[in-house]
Amino acid sequence: MCWADPLLLLPAAPYRLAAFPFAALFHHLCASGHLSLTARYVFLLTGGCLLAATAMGSYAVLLFIPAAGSVLILLSVSPAHAHTWVFTFQMSWQTLCHLGLSSQEPDPRDARPAIALSAIMLLTQKATSLSLDIHEGVVSLQLGQGLLQCALPLCSYLLFFPALLGGPLCSFSRFRARAESSGALPHQLRAAGQRCLSALALQGLRAGLAAGLAGRQGCAGLGCLPCLWAQALLLRLAYYMHWVLDEALLEVAGFGPEKGQGDLSLHDLQTLETTHRLAVFARTWNKSTSRWLRRLIFQRCPTQPLLATFAFSAWWHGLRPGHIFGFLCWAVMVEADYRIHPFLSAQATSQGMKLFYRGTTWVFTQFIIAYILMAVESESFSMLYLLWTSCNSILPLSYGLALLLLVKMPKQN
Repeated sequence: MCWADPLLLLPAAPYRLAAFPFAALFHHLCASGHLSLTARYVFLLTGGCLLAATAMGSYAVLLFIPAAGSVLILLSVSPAHAHTWVFTFQMSWQTLCHLGLSSQEPDPRDARPAIALSAIMLLTQKATSLSLDIHEGVVSLQLGQGLLQCALPLCSYLLFFPALLGGPLCSFSRFRARAESSGALPHQLRAAGQRCLSALALQGLRAGLAAGLAGRQGCAGLGCLPCLWAQALLLRLAYYMHWVLDEALLEVAGFGPEKGQGDLSLHDLQTLETTHRLAVFARTWNKSTSRWLRRLIFQRCPTQPLLATFAFSAWWHGLRPGHIFGFLCWAVMVEADYRIHPFLSAQATSQGMKLFYRGTTWVFTQFIIAYILMAVESESFSMLYLLWTSCNSILPLSYGLALLLLVKMPKQN
């Protein structure tokens, strides 16, 4: 299991790249004043429908049904109950899709089911974020304007093509504000170009690392720890590359995230790879999804919000054995992190001890994150069993034991 090629991540990458010219065309038409507000919404919605049909084929129906259903709910239910209905509908439909598609005999050459599931998960993010905005009074639907005028922005937001297959969560308020404005095209292209160059550099780094590891053979005992870390690093670099490309596409279309609101900035990348705190890594990893989970679950759960957040994340990802084990393990590791670091930092009184403490906990963080990532990516009980029974479980078990010993220690969030 050490040197197998990383799992194929987000197979929609070619379709993302094909969307760049249309994103630039949209922004150019908006900046030059050739598109009315209604035409902008129609352009974004039509582009999303065409992209879904091209990338997913007949599976695109699985995306269109919940999008239409959520819009109908928002237009027919009172704001006080909008979030409950949308959340229940979206997660029920998404769960049925996960169960239905996972029960089929997978064809490794057919990426359409995986693309459809990824798009449905992103749709759930947007729909529940919008329903929370309506429930909390952040967004008001002006139903007096007519059904079409009210439904068109909602449909366009849920299916607009720059964020259909990936990208950080864009709020409905920002989407509407950007759709109604005309940004400066040169600035958007410059920012997008910088992100594309970053994605190219990340891919080059990943290819170089993969080539360097290609000649290595198996491992045994504690020697599997570096193997696990290297394989997880390949996966992380693939995630980083796709996140940067997603943000570049949004930049080209004029919907780029606000500063600090994207999934991966240079500062975020530095934090992810240098932090010695598991809790900091959890908050920084896929930042827009972390903020969405915090708002949707953590801040609204009266008891055990941390455990509830990670458990819901496993549900949202599909409830495969690796998801359940990986995310619950992550919750335990973060809970242990909150107690281990106040204790260790109090013991590290000299400069040398502080450096030793930070260096050791950074190594532990790197290996535990690698363990969690490989658990989440496991596709079967057999792969998960091999991971659990290997020496790679030593560090997560040590953190779990530390949590039991320090359970009465005060937490440091």
